[in-house]
Amino acid sequence: MKTNIVLIGFMGVGKGRTARALAEKTGMFAVDCDDLIESFANSKVKKIFSNLGEPEFRALERRVSVWLQKQVKRTIISSGGGFFYVPNIRKIGTVVYLHSDFDMILDAIYAHPNAKKKIKKRPLLKDLGTARALLETRLPLYRDIADIEINVGGRSIDDIADDIIHQLSLKKRKNSH
Repeated sequence: MKTNIVLIGFMGVGKGRTARALAEKTGMFAVDCDDLIESFANSKVKKIFSNLGEPEFRALERRVSVWLQKQVKRTIISSGGGFFYVPNIRKIGTVVYLHSDFDMILDAIYAHPNAKKKIKKRPLLKDLGTARALLETRLPLYRDIADIEINVGGRSIDDIADDIIHQLSLKKRKNSH
């Protein structure tokens, strides 16, 4: 039985918020892959990309994925948009694809209280055509690697977390809402 849950999906679908909600409702831990990468590299993701390039970032992702597989249990893992490419993802845990269409993702990002900061953190959003094409390219890959798919478009984080708990038959904490 895989005890970890790995949340995958395109940027802006709410992987981090969903992981935190699931952790609160189940009593499991939640970790963020980008935070782990920054810790391993002692540098911000944006700086890793600009100073070392994407290949080095992907190498750090693979290093984090091996660490997660060997060291982490009963944890909800919020991954970066490209983390699903790591070869051992299914050995880390149950893979849950959070899906939304591109326009709903954009709406959610722009509606966020920290929208400017969120947009600045996502250089892909400077070219929406490229971002939309990337989502279309990744869609069948996300679906192929996932154990389950959850449509998140227009839904509350609580509702999404409850759906995952139901589909994976997870136990809720007694004092959870």
